[in-house]
Amino acid sequence: MYPDYLAETLKAVERTRPARLELAMSGQPVYPPMNADERKDVLSKYHPDFAAGAKRPVRVGPNRGEDITTEVADMLEAHSMIEPKLMDIHLREPDYETDLLIIGGGGAGCWASIMAMRNGVKSLIATKLRMGDANTMMSEGGMQAAVSKTDSPTRHYLDAIGGGHFENIPELVRVLTEDAPDVVRDLENLGVIWDKMDDGAMQVLHGGGTSRKRMVSCRDLIGATIMRTLMDEVKNHPDMISVREFEPAVELILDENGHCAGAVLYSLDTEQFLTVKAKSTIITTGGFGRLHIRGFATTNHYGATGDGLVIGYRAGAQLKFMDSVQYHPTGAVFPEQIAGFLITEKIRGAGGQPLNKFGELFVFPREPRDIESAAIIRECSADRNNGVDTFVGRTGVWLDSPLIDMIHGDGYTRHQFPGMCRQFDRFGIDIVKQPMLVYPSLHYQNGGIGINERCETNIPGLYVAGEASGGVHGRNRLMGNSVLDYNVFGRRAGQYASEYAKSAKIVGKLNVDHVAAHAAELERENITTDLVSPLILPSYTPDDVKIQQMARLGNIPARHSMLRSRLASS
Repeated sequence: MYPDYLAETLKAVERTRPARLELAMSGQPVYPPMNADERKDVLSKYHPDFAAGAKRPVRVGPNRGEDITTEVADMLEAHSMIEPKLMDIHLREPDYETDLLIIGGGGAGCWASIMAMRNGVKSLIATKLRMGDANTMMSEGGMQAAVSKTDSPTRHYLDAIGGGHFENIPELVRVLTEDAPDVVRDLENLGVIWDKMDDGAMQVLHGGGTSRKRMVSCRDLIGATIMRTLMDEVKNHPDMISVREFEPAVELILDENGHCAGAVLYSLDTEQFLTVKAKSTIITTGGFGRLHIRGFATTNHYGATGDGLVIGYRAGAQLKFMDSVQYHPTGAVFPEQIAGFLITEKIRGAGGQPLNKFGELFVFPREPRDIESAAIIRECSADRNNGVDTFVGRTGVWLDSPLIDMIHGDGYTRHQFPGMCRQFDRFGIDIVKQPMLVYPSLHYQNGGIGINERCETNIPGLYVAGEASGGVHGRNRLMGNSVLDYNVFGRRAGQYASEYAKSAKIVGKLNVDHVAAHAAELERENITTDLVSPLILPSYTPDDVKIQQMARLGNIPARHSMLRSRLASS
């Protein structure tokens, strides 16, 4: 339940609700959407991407000299976990050998293995944690797909391009939007039960930046529903799909022709390095939310530390749009135990309104995510000082969810948002009767490794799908297009990578020479750092405990220097 010190601002929300409800029921916009100049102004002044120190030029690798999000640039300039001279990749027998290696066990990785299986190609999924421990599982609101009679892939394409500030790679957006209806059918055939109307038609709702109702859903549990369905299909084919859990990839392996030929894994159980020889490789490692860019809380799962970016970049893969980060407008601010928890945009699509401490609506509820986030940050900034402060020093705005039942009828909220209701019920907050306190939360990696429509990178034999890829969303992603992204491109990556595997012949020595080249480049650039990447898992160790740990590690032999580096950088 909410503490007494929030009582006055809660009363302000209740006091203004009747007038806001009347306007919402009239069918008129409850607040005027921003024009192009207003959007540009709020972004440039308040979005975290534009803050001082948010980005800097990366000093090594294929994107050398380009501005990249600072925390990511730090990871790209870090040391490898392995010492190439001690690995003897070309001498040792691989621990695993497969036609197709898939790095990551989320939605894109599962789809890739399923498509490879359908194409008669065996695959191995190597994943950091358990299968399904991924951002896929955590998505809530829905997936965009032009399946209604009033919609079309063309309209979907135009919305996505506009939402990305017209900087998306057009060919990727075309594929995303044209494949969407078939993805809906394919998922339904596998067992996904979509929300439907009484006449059997697909239920579709609005999302931020959409010109038509296009959001298909499974209540507010779409990610869990899709992930469980895909995992079941993977487990149904053990003869074609092998899975290695708790074995993240820490470097790619190339052959002497520069083609990708597998990866080095690190077992979290045995603390051993393992090698995989593969004819083709797909990176589906997801995003970097657990780097906590700009110090923001995150909606991402525990293992989202940008591993795919690091290993792909060291091998020579080009990155796209790595100066852009997405902050979801509505992450939980209270209770403190769920700070950063995703509050789906579907809440605003159903009628929920963002309000300041006076109960005033200050932004159109369905602006694109970067605009909505910047407007909320502005409202909470010293410029306006209209945010609601919590006892631990967080600031947020109200998201007036009680309006939803008032608009759609009693029971609608608990029927459409059972996961959201349960999350807040645990803390004595009934979102049917009380608003939620929210603030933007680090949500999505807009950029990633550059791909084409076949999910190919500039490295032969290396493919990328899902959030680890860059280009389809430009510099801002619309709600529901990430769920669509990993489904569309996970399927495509599995199809084309398995075709490549059928014809590929790994010739000559396998090597990790690119890792040694990276170390030499760091030295040439006089880059001094204690960071080791991939990070694998984030550390939330308090500073006072880290000091004690560092003191105890002071005289430990050099073979444990990696642990010291991680403690120092966490």
